[in-house]
Amino acid sequence: MPAAHLDSLASARPVCFWLDDPARPEPRPPLTTPRAGPLSTDLVVVGGGFTGLWTALRARERDPDREVVLLEARTIGWAASGRNGGFCAASLTHGLANGHARFPAELDTLERLGAENLAGIEQTVRRHGIDCDFRRVGDLTVANAPWQVAELTEAAELARDYGKRVELLDAAGTRALLDSPTYLAGLFHPDEMALVEPARLAWGLADAAERAGVRIAENTPALGLAVDRGSGSVLVRMSSGAVRARRVALGTNAFPPLLRRMRHYLLPVYDYALATEPLSAAQLAAIGGWSGRFGVSDAGNQFHYYRLTRDDRIIWGGYDAIYHFNNAIGDALDQRPATFELLARNFFATFPALAGLRFTHRWGGVIDTCSRFSVFFGTDYGGRVGYAAGYTGLGVGASRFGADVLLDLLDGIPSERTALTMVRRKPLPFPPEPLRYAVVEATRRSLARADANGGRRNLWLRTLDRLGLGFDS
Repeated sequence: MPAAHLDSLASARPVCFWLDDPARPEPRPPLTTPRAGPLSTDLVVVGGGFTGLWTALRARERDPDREVVLLEARTIGWAASGRNGGFCAASLTHGLANGHARFPAELDTLERLGAENLAGIEQTVRRHGIDCDFRRVGDLTVANAPWQVAELTEAAELARDYGKRVELLDAAGTRALLDSPTYLAGLFHPDEMALVEPARLAWGLADAAERAGVRIAENTPALGLAVDRGSGSVLVRMSSGAVRARRVALGTNAFPPLLRRMRHYLLPVYDYALATEPLSAAQLAAIGGWSGRFGVSDAGNQFHYYRLTRDDRIIWGGYDAIYHFNNAIGDALDQRPATFELLARNFFATFPALAGLRFTHRWGGVIDTCSRFSVFFGTDYGGRVGYAAGYTGLGVGASRFGADVLLDLLDGIPSERTALTMVRRKPLPFPPEPLRYAVVEATRRSLARADANGGRRNLWLRTLDRLGLGFDS
């Protein structure tokens, strides 16, 4: 990589931009249990990310008399929920094409529920005064190669078949919205995306949940589950004791689940991002102004996502998606110099007019993916424990929907949501190690090869397509 690109990273701090915030709250105290025995409650929520926070808040909104305790192993929003790009999508299925391929018979319903869900998020942000810069700005997908132009045309036709408002743009039209010499075409969705500051959304949801009566404990890892034979409740074990609950909701994302059966379906994947210094008015003008402040992604198999912050930085992430053997997760994996250099090189290839711009933050984090790329659900312990996982990077929006499904399942309430095939069926499991690692690496190499070869998918990718098993960055 040219020295100028390396220089752009020289002063980048190895921390997440969203979490490096003066408004970051002090951690709440850990949960301590009384000497007389376990604390008792109606619902224990495990995990202080978006799934857990929405579940706790929605539980109290649906039943104000329900006692709810939320346990977070570290601090609210510190993992995937606070480290992502802040793309809050209406889609519950990781995009219309994925939903059409997997749930065609119920996709109209899923799209309606997704639109209602995004509206519900906006209403919650407004009602509770959550300062997370929520903006319904839409999103732009750009084509950087001729084969991607054809794919955007197909995507536009599919969107219109489902009654979506979309605008298919040629190179000039795309560059009028945001200017890069790499853009050959674009597809603009004005209604399908909001942008948020994800960590601030998480902190705001935690505050709202507390005001609604939820008890939140941070730095309180849940270590295991067991049945309390005396009461029939579930015991959630902690280092300091246990909590006895009628129901337990698991929102642990990519981290080792408390239910062994979930492990077959989850793959922890590391995603990485950079934040630039704030752009001047002249620098913004050099890339066309970006007046719509919409989110952007490119149409490659290995793709970038990017957006502006409220102080006019560019968050630039994606492309690499790194799996470590045997589902390895650890703080040391949050930093990957080779990926940061790749991101920086691709950034300046996309925006050569911003030469000399510097990055201030570099970070990574683990997300959960599954073979269908969209959330899946289940229960255990006779219906007393429920879970939602596998959002594959689109959990900022879909996690609220996931919380409502979780509560329907735990409350035993038949609903439009629980009748969905998406809820009733699970994705195909991933194979065990060492085959799991080999499958992921073969898929990553094949996706990169397809991007470099006009989008043509090799035999390996076509086989995965037929099996319904895949990998997405």
